[in-house]
Amino acid sequence: MIDILAVIPARYASQRFPGKPLVMIGDRPMVQWVYEAALKCPLFSKVVVATDSELVAECVEKFGGTVEMTSSSHLSGTDRVAEVATRYPQAVAVANVQGDQPFVKPEMLTQLVTPYLSTDTKLPDMTTLACPLDHKTGYTDANVVKVLCDRHNRAIYFSRSPIPYFRNSVPAPVFHHLGLYAFRRDFLAEYAKLTPTPLEQCEALEQLRVIEHGYSIQVCLTETSVIEVNTPEDLVQAQLLVNR
Repeated sequence: MIDILAVIPARYASQRFPGKPLVMIGDRPMVQWVYEAALKCPLFSKVVVATDSELVAECVEKFGGTVEMTSSSHLSGTDRVAEVATRYPQAVAVANVQGDQPFVKPEMLTQLVTPYLSTDTKLPDMTTLACPLDHKTGYTDANVVKVLCDRHNRAIYFSRSPIPYFRNSVPAPVFHHLGLYAFRRDFLAEYAKLTPTPLEQCEALEQLRVIEHGYSIQVCLTETSVIEVNTPEDLVQAQLLVNR
């Protein structure tokens, strides 16, 4: 079996939502929802929560999960994932399972990492997930990130803006980007050294750094999006969903 590591970065001191990993959704903290979903993905060899918070570590240990402490100086979840990945040199690929996606589905995670099972072609630098874009609501919504793809489902560009501009009414390969990523382990180590880039900073989209530095991102398609919890308002929606 191909060794694929899943890392869940869980930052307690979130600027927009402090304590986010430990908020309760139904009868469980959010980090537990994400951890249990990742465990159900049959392609993961190991699932680890990565944090710099003792409170998060205690919570994970309490529900029986695996947790590893990381530096508190990391600027992004991907940096935290990269630190943990250095401790698993046997891993072929590493998935960054965002800690704010309590409703992520095992089949979505399977779709994300399936390209790393190939033995016939070079493994992708990086993969991410996208689903069909709702053009009526998502096309003009800056909170819905759009991704344009080439004919091989490699990302051309990510944007919060409505792209492409439809001068002609023809189908275009634009999708709703979902914030799940996987990396070839050796590329993840390289990625952690890449300097921030202008388009990344302009759009506030970290994945653009990869494209601007000349690497490629394989876009894996899934059927639908799931609720992310980035704000207290999102948490209300998540709680309503589980209490139906």
